[in-house]
Amino acid sequence: MAKKQFKTESKRLLDLMINSIYTNKEIFLRELISNASDALDKRHYLSLTDNTLASEKPLSISISIDKENRILIIEDNGIGMNKKDLEENLGTIAHSGSMDFKNALEKNEEIDIIGQFGVGFYSAFMVAQKIVVETKKTDEPGYRWVSSGQDGYTIDETDRQDIGTKISLHLREDSEETYYSEYLDKYTIESLVKKYSDYIRYPITMMVEKSVEVEGKEGEYETVEEEKTLNTMVPLWRRNKKDITEEDYNSFYKSQFGDWNNPLEVIHYSLEGKVNYKALLYIPSKVPFDFYSKDYQAGLQLYSKGVFIMSDAKDMIPPYYNFVKGLIDTDDVSLNISREILQQDSQLQAINKSVSKRIKSTLVNMLVKEREKYEEFFQNFGYALKYGVYSDYGMHKKELQDLLLFYSSKEDKYVTLKEYKERMLENQNEIYYASGTSIEQIKKIPQLEQLVDKGYEVLYFLDNIDEFVIMMMRDYDGKVFQSAQKASTDIESEEEKTEKEKLTQDNKGLFEDLSKALADKVKEVRISSRLKTHPVCLVADDMGISMEMEKYLAQLPTNEEVKATKILEINPDHEIFKVLQKVYETRKDSIDDYADLLYQQALLIEGFPVDDPVDFSNKICQLMKEANN
Repeated sequence: MAKKQFKTESKRLLDLMINSIYTNKEIFLRELISNASDALDKRHYLSLTDNTLASEKPLSISISIDKENRILIIEDNGIGMNKKDLEENLGTIAHSGSMDFKNALEKNEEIDIIGQFGVGFYSAFMVAQKIVVETKKTDEPGYRWVSSGQDGYTIDETDRQDIGTKISLHLREDSEETYYSEYLDKYTIESLVKKYSDYIRYPITMMVEKSVEVEGKEGEYETVEEEKTLNTMVPLWRRNKKDITEEDYNSFYKSQFGDWNNPLEVIHYSLEGKVNYKALLYIPSKVPFDFYSKDYQAGLQLYSKGVFIMSDAKDMIPPYYNFVKGLIDTDDVSLNISREILQQDSQLQAINKSVSKRIKSTLVNMLVKEREKYEEFFQNFGYALKYGVYSDYGMHKKELQDLLLFYSSKEDKYVTLKEYKERMLENQNEIYYASGTSIEQIKKIPQLEQLVDKGYEVLYFLDNIDEFVIMMMRDYDGKVFQSAQKASTDIESEEEKTEKEKLTQDNKGLFEDLSKALADKVKEVRISSRLKTHPVCLVADDMGISMEMEKYLAQLPTNEEVKATKILEINPDHEIFKVLQKVYETRKDSIDDYADLLYQQALLIEGFPVDDPVDFSNKICQLMKEANN
């Protein structure tokens, strides 16, 4: 039969597909197997009402390899094609609206063509120099379609007797860029089927070699060929939950996601409605070694009709739940031509929202009913939730705020913000917190003495991100956050305020000179009402950053130095205050040294290094000598 030419736009599309669209050549096998599965689905469906289409043999897909002639064969006993089908499906690429298809590609638009035989089929030209399709549909004659690419194709009748389709790929010769012979290796083919098509619901078979003991000859072996089913067919997530054991879930998790440990929690469900999908999600019990590195691959595995599409579909899950491992199987999400890039459509947004809702409900349930388990989870992945609150300018505050835990001074354990608020003192309008590097260190902070003594609960901020988080949150259910280490913490009674004002006035000259001595270091020196046993403390001015934030910012690789505006507070009930009063009366010229020593002492308490260790040591020695005279 005379060779027919592809339409002009089809030639252009074929060139685009082979050279531009597909980023991974091995995908051709997934496409051909998916097409075969579609053909089997159609035959199965039609046979329910047409007995002539019923197959005597089980519906299946077979793969065979002819190494000598460099031919890879994929065959199915699906619905098959007649001459018209071949013309429409293979003679014109994306025959249903090929010009629209071409225009969309040239405009770099993504279009939904999953399931169209013509487009996926042509991916085979990435590895094949010639393709032969032999097919037969019901009682019609068999046909053979042959093409070497853009030079066109031929169709002629054959004496094929069996319904179905056989595709023979005559592989290209190896080049410096590509080793096409790998697709003649049975292990490679088996691996690709496992990777992309493991859950196709029909068996995918191939003859493989196996070493067996020769009958009657102990210790003597021979190599034989046997048919092997390469795919598992029924994915775990499509099975009934009541038929799945905990060990089934754990084994699948370990093998699929490369973890040695059992997961902390399994989330397995199906959703039907505006969007349909099945989900199998896992919350790990341990933090992955690369979780906080740039190499960590977040996102869920995506399947469509059981066919693997991609391993890290980030748009399926919010970033703040990026610790969740798992997969989504849906027919509703639009994909681009190579099925490798998700389109930003309403179905995708609906799945993201639904998955987020299910993960949150699981975490809330764990928090309420399995507190120890939730605390274990939070110690592993709480940072991700906190970052979720901080990112996008606090947009996800309502979604995440009730999942946060902070260590409590009152409970001496982790509590939620809701629990804190429920037991706030009468007329308390602030949620008090203190920042530090450890629970033990925060407990020793001088600024907490008065708060704790008066029965206020203080939350311990142990992560660098905590203060950034509450900056975005601003408040929780109307209660604002207040640092115990900032200037405006005000829990004084009127009597205490009056006494403080009187002491300040009585020692006005002393505090003016102390402030003058430390003018380049602090905003002011003043009497403290928050200290009980400690002599001094530093607090940050309300208008600037906190001292913990100063420490954090100092660790960042930037030349810009950002410092907290500090205020030095002195305990009027401590012996040191009496010493200062006496020194000011008798040795006023030494007050600058005392001021500097108290400031350096306060720096050490806050975890800062002293400005000049040698000078600090010399002043201590000098004052010790003076005290001895």
